[in-house]
Amino acid sequence: MDVTPESTGEPRAASITLEGIRKRYPDGTEAVRELSLDIKAGELVVLIGPSGCGKSTVLRMINRLVEPTGGRILLGDEDVTRADPVRLRRRIGYVIQNVGLFPHQTVSANVATVPRLLGWPRERSRRRVDELLELVGLDPAQFGRRYPHELSGGQRQRVGVARALAADPVVLLMDEPFSAVDPIVRSRLQEEFLRLQAEVRKTIVLVTHDLDEAVRLGDRIAVLSEGGHLEQYDTPAALLGAPATPFVREFVGADRGIRRLVVTPVTREMLAPLADAPADLPAVPLGGPAYDALGVMLTAAADRVLVTDEGRPVGVLSRADLLDAGRSDR
Repeated sequence: MDVTPESTGEPRAASITLEGIRKRYPDGTEAVRELSLDIKAGELVVLIGPSGCGKSTVLRMINRLVEPTGGRILLGDEDVTRADPVRLRRRIGYVIQNVGLFPHQTVSANVATVPRLLGWPRERSRRRVDELLELVGLDPAQFGRRYPHELSGGQRQRVGVARALAADPVVLLMDEPFSAVDPIVRSRLQEEFLRLQAEVRKTIVLVTHDLDEAVRLGDRIAVLSEGGHLEQYDTPAALLGAPATPFVREFVGADRGIRRLVVTPVTREMLAPLADAPADLPAVPLGGPAYDALGVMLTAAADRVLVTDEGRPVGVLSRADLLDAGRSDR
């Protein structure tokens, strides 16, 4: 079955521009003082920062679950602060920590929520539900008629993602989407989500408190401090390699060099010649994550690994050179 999301007549993804957005509550609390951010169409941007920094407030202002006090929010060229909020939310997928599935509706009925509200014909909705369940790795014949209480936490989260994608939204907002499951399931969900994003290429804004998750998932990461102040907006490698402010340096921690290896590929420039390399060296692929290469070294109690390109040895990577690749001053 073709699981490519069908066209709704709109672009598959839209850029997001935040222009000086603010949120001040009646008691005087300034959750977000002024924030400007440009997010490219098809990009996955992670908002991260300490509790109370306004990251979830920023997310909810994009779909106007929280009304901005000031500033502009653009989807493409459209100022959504002037749009009808109910219609706006039907164009924006939203995934939250505890999923929020309707307990007395089947999985298929949950996924079909927005298409039903949009008045889609029954057969079109059914096809779309089946496509999306396959896309998130759930067999529609097996899971479609189940109820949320019959699913595991990871399966419920997958259904939540499918529901958010059902009407082919131009933007997907995700608020701590994987934090309610255990670490093993969380890692699997993250891996599946990266596969999913490679297929659908939505514009995604994801809130997390987990730096490792941000580094693994984000094309770019926005680090926020109190009041929604933007401390740094950069790629994971640049953020870990060159923290822009003392706040960011403290936030990413002293082990940022090890974290940086997750987003640092093994390149030919890191390698020593093959001469004198023992025949029993463990092997890793060229272009793979440097972090994985370090894991192979530690598991094998080796100081070096053989690096291969399509199975052909091309050089040797030492532990010293590998760790040097994670240094913050590179």
